[in-house]
Formats: sequence, C-alpha cells, structure tokens
Amino acid sequence: MWNSRSLLGSLSLTYSLLLLLRLVLPLVSAQGSNSTTWNTLSGSPPLVVARGGFSGIFPDSSDSAYDLAAQTSLANVIEWCDVQLTKDREGICIPNIKLENATDISGISEYTSKTYSVNGEQTSGYFSVDYTLKELSNVFLIQGDYTRSNKFDNSHCQILTVKDLVKRGKTQPGLWLNIQHDAFYAQHNLSMKNFVLSVSKTVNVNYISSPEAGFLRSLRAHINPRITKLVFRFMEKDNVDPSTNQTFGSLLKNLTSIKTFASGILVPKGYIWPVDPTSLYLLPHTSLVSDVHKVGLEVFASDFMNDVSISYNYSHDPVAEYLNFIDNGNFSVDGVLSDFPLTSSEAIDCFAHVGLNVPKKVNTLVISKYGASGDYPPCTDLAYDKAVSDGVDVLDCPVQMSKDGIPFCLSSIDLLESTNVAQSSFNKLGKTIPEIKSDKGIFTFDLAWDDIKSLSPLMLNPYSNNNLYRDPKYNKKGQFLTLSDFLNMTKGHSSTLSVMIIIENAAYLARKQNLSVTDAVIDSLSKAGYDKPGAPKVMIQSTNSSVLLKFKERAKYELVYKIDEIVGGAVDSAISNIKRFAHSVVVKKASVYPVSQAFVIGSTKIVSKFKSSNLSVYVETFSNEFVSQAWDFMSDAYVEINTFVQDVEIDGVITDFPKTANRYRRNRCLNLGDSTPSYMEPVAVSSLLQAMDESFLPPAMAPAPPLTEDEVTEPPLPPLSKIAPSSPINGTEPGAQPPRNTQARVSVCFFLYTLTVLVALLLL
Repeated sequence: MWNSRSLLGSLSLTYSLLLLLRLVLPLVSAQGSNSTTWNTLSGSPPLVVARGGFSGIFPDSSDSAYDLAAQTSLANVIEWCDVQLTKDREGICIPNIKLENATDISGISEYTSKTYSVNGEQTSGYFSVDYTLKELSNVFLIQGDYTRSNKFDNSHCQILTVKDLVKRGKTQPGLWLNIQHDAFYAQHNLSMKNFVLSVSKTVNVNYISSPEAGFLRSLRAHINPRITKLVFRFMEKDNVDPSTNQTFGSLLKNLTSIKTFASGILVPKGYIWPVDPTSLYLLPHTSLVSDVHKVGLEVFASDFMNDVSISYNYSHDPVAEYLNFIDNGNFSVDGVLSDFPLTSSEAIDCFAHVGLNVPKKVNTLVISKYGASGDYPPCTDLAYDKAVSDGVDVLDCPVQMSKDGIPFCLSSIDLLESTNVAQSSFNKLGKTIPEIKSDKGIFTFDLAWDDIKSLSPLMLNPYSNNNLYRDPKYNKKGQFLTLSDFLNMTKGHSSTLSVMIIIENAAYLARKQNLSVTDAVIDSLSKAGYDKPGAPKVMIQSTNSSVLLKFKERAKYELVYKIDEIVGGAVDSAISNIKRFAHSVVVKKASVYPVSQAFVIGSTKIVSKFKSSNLSVYVETFSNEFVSQAWDFMSDAYVEINTFVQDVEIDGVITDFPKTANRYRRNRCLNLGDSTPSYMEPVAVSSLLQAMDESFLPPAMAPAPPLTEDEVTEPPLPPLSKIAPSSPINGTEPGAQPPRNTQARVSVCFFLYTLTVLVALLLL
C-alpha cells in the first residue's frame, strides 16, 4: 500500500497484486535515528512480532498478510506462525488447531468434521492431522475474525508451510514459531519436536514459543540459544499447562524455574496493565516486567489489536496503548505481538520518547471539533481545557442562541443531541422545524440561558451502533459557556490560540425568532477585544454564504465556507463565487477519498483545485475510533491523518481528538525524504481493491456531483422579524425543506427518541 522502493523477486499472484498497492520496502528502518536508551532487558528498542502477518487486514497466516507485514513494519519485524502438522508431517501456518476457524474447509463437501481429545476435552472440528498437505491444496485461508472484513476471503489465499514462509522474497524478516498441542499431535504419531529440529537445521528460527513447559524443556539441549530463543507463553491465569498440570498463575510465581528452559515469557497484556472489567479503566500496573527482567528473562506482551475496544485511558488510540507498555518511564516490554504491526512499528520508531512540546514537523492546523469532544462532553469547559492542553491550534465554538438572546457554545441547536433535556421539565417542548431538521427536537431558542445552564451535558457517541462508546465517566460533567466566557477563556490561554466561531441557522433565527446570531457574535468579539490589533486570530465558519458575506462587510476575520454534503469536486464558477466571501473551505473526508463499504474506492482533485485558487482546505472529521477510518488506513488514525496531510496536502484537520493530530505532526519519522519509513508513508488509497476477487468488490458508486454555483449563491440574510417568537409548545413550525447544504435526518417518533435516550443513560 505504500510506494515501492525495491522490486521483490519471484511473485505469487497475490504478491503481484500487493506490489500494485505501492507498498514501501525501506532498505533501512528509520529506527537508526532513535538512539534513546530503552528500559528493555537489552536496552534496545522493543521488537514487533506480526501475528500471522498483518492479520488485522488479510486472512491470518496468508501470503498477503505476511507480505504486508514485512513491507509496512520495522525492518527487523518478526513474523509469527502458529504451527499445525499435517498427516504427512508438514508444518503449516494456521492460527487455530480447528481449521474451520481460519479456512473455508467446512464448506467443502470432501472434508469431514471429526471429534478428538484436545488437552483432555472432546473437541469437534476439522483437523490438519487427517489430511496430507496435497489434500489441503483446495482449502483456502479466510478471515477468522468476523468483526473484520471478509472481502479477501475469495482471494484464494493458499495455506503456507513454514518452508513457504521463509522462501518469500529477497528480504527475510525474523521468524517466530508458536507450538501448541504437542500432546495432541503425539497421539497421532506426529512429533512437533522433530519438526522444529528439522526446520532449525535449514532455517534461522529466531523464536520458538509454547504454553507447554515440557515441550520447551525437550528442545533446550538441541537449540542454539545464540540463534533461537525459547519463550514460555502464558495463557489466562486459571488455565492449565498440560505438561505440568499447573495453572499459569502459579507458574508465574516461579520465574527462576522458567529461566531453566526459556529466555523469555509471552504474556497477555492484562498481566502487565490490568483493566477493570466493569469500568474499563486501567488498574495500577503490576511488577511483572521488572520482576522478569531482574531474573534475566525478556517479556513479550500479546493481544494488541487496533480494532477492539481498549481501556478508556487510551482515548481509543492504539498508539497511546503501545506507548504505555514501552515508554512509561518505568519499564518497557521487550516486544509486542500485534495483528497490526504497522501501528506498533510507528509507536516504537516514531512516537516513543517524543513529547507534545517538541517542534512540529508539519504546520498542518489542528482544529477542534467541539473541543476535545472525544474525551469530554462537547463544548464544555472540560472539553475546551483538554483541547488546549492537547495542543490544539484552533478552538471551535458552534454558536447557538437562547430565548433571551444569549449566544453560547453548543454542538447543536437541538438540545436533545448533547444534553439531558429529555429527562428535564422541558421535555414537552419538542417540535418539528423542517427548515432546521426533519425530526423533532428541543431547540435552544425555546429556553432561556439560565434554563440551559441547568441542563447536564452528555457525551457524544457517534459510533454507538458499533458498540464503541466514549468515556461514560464524564457524562453529565462540565459546564456550558457563553460565547463571552469562551472568548475570555481562549484569550487567557495564549495569543497563538485561534478561535473558530461556527454559525448556522442564522436566516431562520432572524426571520422566525427575532434573533440575530451574527450581530451577537460581532458584538461579543468586539467586547472581548478580538477586533483589535494583536488579538488572537478569529475564523468564522458557516455553510451559508449569506452569513460570511455579512461578516466580510463588517469585520476582518478569516471566513470559512463549509461544504456540508459529500461532493466530487466544484465547478469553476462555484469556486469563483466562494472566493468572493471566503478565504478557506471545510470539506468532508469522503469528498476527498470516496468510500464504499468501508473501503476507499477512489480519490478526487477537490483539495488541489481549491488550493490552486488560493483557498485553504480543512477536512473533517478525524476521530480515533477505528470504525471512523476506511480499511485502507489500517484502522490507524495516524495513517489516515498522514495520508491526508502528505498525499493531498490539506491545511488543517478538524478532530474530536486533538491530541492525536498534535502528536502526529511532532513524530520523528516526518520530513525524512527518501529515508521515510514505510509506516509513515501515505497509503495508495483504493489499492486494497486490487487484492480482492471481483465478486467481493464493494458496489460501484456514481461519482458524487460537484458543487455548483447555484448551491453557493444565497439571498442576503433577512432582517429581524420584530415580532415575538411563537410559543414553543405550539405544534409544528412551518418552513421550507432543508437545502442541500444541510444534513437532514430521518424522522422518528419523539417519544421513542426520548425513551431511547433515557434507556441509554440508565445503562451508563
């Protein structure tokens, strides 16, 4: 997926496709620039172990997965193979003893399920011991994790032998063989020990792990420790090692005994940083790493994945999790076992030992989305303070108006979206205003500011449909701010901190509610001194050209036109029109890289076209949750940001996690020219499609229409109505249908909506 620098030798069909993805294979890792002393046992940087290759994207242990891992990770990446033995004593790489968990064997009539005793338990499934390697030639690897994409399941990924694995390409990564169920294979007259010793005679096996102490002891005298390290793998603490009949929890208490047959241990990451199962917060770290290092053993941690829920302490950022294991100031594990080796590689080489105060490597603006709303309720003092401490450049305030004419910051004009108004005495104020939104809401202009202040802010959970929730600990925490309070707070932090004032629904408020949000903003900015020389920079954003034209007439601020719908470009006349009233534009991510079924299916020229007309381009919304990123970005927020910054050169990222964007632009792997490592190269978007079978391609989509001049042109803002607003309890407000540059939602029953919110709150 990155620009290739060296063409590999003989290519399989899948590997040829991967080369089309512009994968980068750097000759030398950028790790050489990372000379910091590490708290590992050796003092060297931790190792990255790719479990089954890049198994977070491609089927585990497939040629594609191993190739992608080798070409997007540290140069010394170790590739992990879970070894199973066939009837004819061939060692194959499959992640589970039951073949149906990672292959299509259960759907092929010539293969049958059997029942065997595995570690004393009767287990039914398809087993490699019943077939020769040739008999398995019609069986293909598939994605065994059903939460991941199945789009590569029909790509005919052959089962690889260990010999196949070490023969690929000219550059051979390290090799880690994981051996389990030695006793099971012995029951079928197959010897894992003999297989491993045979392989070791012709191949440099860097690591051999097993959760069976007896198996490792049997290898000890036959393995050259300078070439191959033996690692005792710990399973869950109450599980039993069948070779010793002891639980792993009890075995952990005798580290000196483990040193007699192993040079290291591999443990689930929870052994080191336990997570409270109820709150999902980290508990204090254990002394395991220090204890193991004291006896001279290495520690490897497993279970690292980008596409699972992690502790709330990490703000949905896998890099933050890695850093907690390798750069916490007290200890560092000696290696990590990951399904996404690119992310662990960048964490080690680019982000470790790099603070948020080091100089920026790129000048891309970091613009908040309702403050740090990924961590705190949107537009609260907590969210704004966190955004500032995280290094945001531009702090945003979407201005809403109260019934008594007070401008304040809130993410939506509808109080239902980010407050507990549905559970308040104001819950009867719901009504439908088609000019604003298609379903019912409780609107800010129907409550006085003192009433709004009495409400509690709620966390936003944009990915709750994917069972991904933001930290419920801060639900109902924080205070809402008037625009005046926001401006004074921002001005007090730093003269370099800019503000973005967002104005929507101005025409409706003037015409129907006798409220001028534009005048309120201009007045507040003036009173706070933002119109005076030396004041912080002010940006005014709106989807309405009429709003920006009014500000152009009365003040000298940066005017930002937001294109709220997905567009495939903009006609020249529309751009010329925008230039009359704006200095910059905001576009959605999908307007830059169109997406279908979570895969990027192309790219547009919209950014370069705007920039060629001297319009800065800001893109929204960048989030940490992996479902917010197309698969092309490897479930990695940094890969996504880097691609937008390096490939299309956007001027700013709008994000609800400012810390991630700020950390990105300070990492040591930027601006290295030809020495840039693969994990900090922009991806070749839509290239994953080339590795799919045609029958599995996401549906083709018609290109999004371009922005036209008619959509940009608007009449001037109407004058104030000079009449009292209608009673908020009176039925439905009349109004026009929302224009295209407005995001409408499907109408729902207000009672059911309120009930849903109430149930959700009770569950938190």
